[in-house]
Amino acid sequence: MRTRAAIVAAGVAVCVLALLGVWFVAKQFGHQIGLPTASRTCTVEADGEVVLSAEQMANAATIAAIGVQRRMPERAVVVALATAYQESHLRNIAHGDRDSLGLFQQRPSQGWGTPAQIRDPRYAAEKFYAALKKVKGWEKLRVTEAAQKVQRSAYPEAYQKWAAKSEVLSRALLGHATGAVACTVGSTPTMRGPAAAAALAQNLALDWGLAGLATPTDLTDFAVPATDSRNGWRYAHWLVSHADDHGVKRVRFGDLEWTAQHGTWSKVKSGRSAPTQVLAEVFAAT
Repeated sequence: MRTRAAIVAAGVAVCVLALLGVWFVAKQFGHQIGLPTASRTCTVEADGEVVLSAEQMANAATIAAIGVQRRMPERAVVVALATAYQESHLRNIAHGDRDSLGLFQQRPSQGWGTPAQIRDPRYAAEKFYAALKKVKGWEKLRVTEAAQKVQRSAYPEAYQKWAAKSEVLSRALLGHATGAVACTVGSTPTMRGPAAAAALAQNLALDWGLAGLATPTDLTDFAVPATDSRNGWRYAHWLVSHADDHGVKRVRFGDLEWTAQHGTWSKVKSGRSAPTQVLAEVFAAT
């Protein structure tokens, strides 16, 4: 009996230690691990597939948009996304190694900016692109080599493992694919109503550098001008990427429509948006 009791006790102890180990790993390295989420997930399909959380997707969309606004080539967007993938797993981290912060784990002590500035995804992306642009011949370097020139990491080859995923993201977010970003956000977004519409218009304009984009007065008819199909899909995918944090309920471009209810793109049954604008609807206030 004592032997059996001892075996049971040992088994319980092993289970407890295993659970403690899982907790410790999640606490210390959770931001670096792509853990599955039960809801609020995004799937990107553009000659490959990437699955991200709503937070990761929104950050990736902003990084891509800032690259376009700064007139950086698509290769730069791939490098930026791969860097943020490695440094933070596309999460805006409040506390990293030493005084590292944000998407790119930039350090205030190294002149990247104040903590508040670095925690702003738009500012962090702009600083990364500015530093990358100063690297002579970065366009001809491998993704990991270009990233390392900016980051000066202790693991210079680590960025390369994210190159393929970053290429998929860049193809979708830069408008090379149609209906490529699909997010499931449910009916409980972070924001709703007029406040969501105002934030949506403001941040869309800031990310893409769009002038004269007014806050919609009708939450069911938010129109974003698009000069061509590629720009249309850039904005459409950005809107879906930010659906959870900006209360987006529906996005339509051409003959395709995404809804928060279904989380996927489908053919529009009746009518279609003009080829020069993207239409969006925001959740009404409760």
